[in-house]
Formats: sequence, structure tokens, C-alpha cells
Amino acid sequence: MAEVKLSAALRTEFGKGAARRTRRDNKVPAVIYGHGADPKHVALDGHALWMALKTPNVLISLDIDGKKELVIPKAVQREAIRGFLVHVDFLAVKRGEKVTVEIPVHTEGELAPGGNLLEHILNALPVEAEATHIPEGFTVSIEGLEAGHTITAGDIELPRGCSLAVEPDTAVLQVVAAQAEELPEEEEAEEGAEEAAAAAPEGEAEAASASEEG
Repeated sequence: MAEVKLSAALRTEFGKGAARRTRRDNKVPAVIYGHGADPKHVALDGHALWMALKTPNVLISLDIDGKKELVIPKAVQREAIRGFLVHVDFLAVKRGEKVTVEIPVHTEGELAPGGNLLEHILNALPVEAEATHIPEGFTVSIEGLEAGHTITAGDIELPRGCSLAVEPDTAVLQVVAAQAEELPEEEEAEEGAEEAAAAAPEGEAEAASASEEG
């Protein structure tokens, strides 16, 4: 994964009011923590950070007032309606250091015919990877899979230097059988009456019809 280079400035004001002023300047308040150091409160250009965060677990080389620091995003807060960035928590990392991250799981191919459904039990797979070599995503083939088939964490091929952070038998994807639609009770009753009338001898059907009219 390539590094994204961004600039950040240390923040000296804190609280909701200070955060609102930061956002009015088209910047995003953020905090950097890790390695036992005191958290650093910074502000980053909103558009540049938004573009960088399009890549999951992006590795960012921050220039903080002339000092370089490697970080990855750990928690991203967005405004509920418009989706703009509100606040970001960064984890400071070092080259060669391993971190636990969640990698998105994508699928390719088509299930076996029959209208079955694919259930995503985990949308992202927890793994341990070197901070500077975090996979962007895992692609899993579901071609021809039938109902009852389960893909576990251990079934997913991991790149070298990457290991599971969950048990290998943890279910990730599952193919479930399509369920027939249940008819409402009234429709079932009407269909049952029609079938009974069709199956009855002609005289009985006429008698039943006369009785209903009476």
C-alpha cells in the first residue's frame, strides 16, 4: 500500500466550540495516539483527508509542523446526513510494526442457480499485518456455491506476512436457501375453497353453490 502524504497542524484549542471553528476553516480535527505517548491533537485539510480515507486502512505520512509521523485511521466520525468528516482518530505506527486491522471482504462470481441468497456474516476480516503492508481488501469467489455452503476465515487466502486475528473456523460468508413466499391466510383459505370445489362432483358443487346463495 502506497503512503499518502498529508500536512497537519497542532491544535491548542479543544472542546466543541474549537472543533466547530476548525471545521468552518475546512479542516478536520483529529487526534493521534499510540506507543505510550501523549495524544497529539491536530487539524488536517478536509478535502485532502476525505480523499485519503477513500482507501480503507490507508497509511498516511503526516507532516506535523515539519516532523514526520506514520499513522493509520482507527475511528472516523462522519456527519449522519451529508457524510462530511467530523473527527478522526489516528494510530501512530512504525515500519515493521504489526497492527490489527479489519480488511474489507469482496465477492466475485455467481451463486448456483436456484435463487439462493448470500449472507455476509463479516463484511471485514480482522487480521494482523505489517503497518506498511496492509492489504486493501480480500476478494472471495462464490462461483457456483449452493445453499448450505459456508466460507470461513481460514478459507480466505492471506498475503505473506498477514495472519488471522480470529479463529480459522469463524464464518465469513454463508449461502442460505431461498424461502418460498408465504401466502396471507385469507388467500390460502380462498385457494383451498376453490380447489375443494373443483375436486367435488358436479352435483355437490352445485348444491354447495346454492347453499351459499341461500
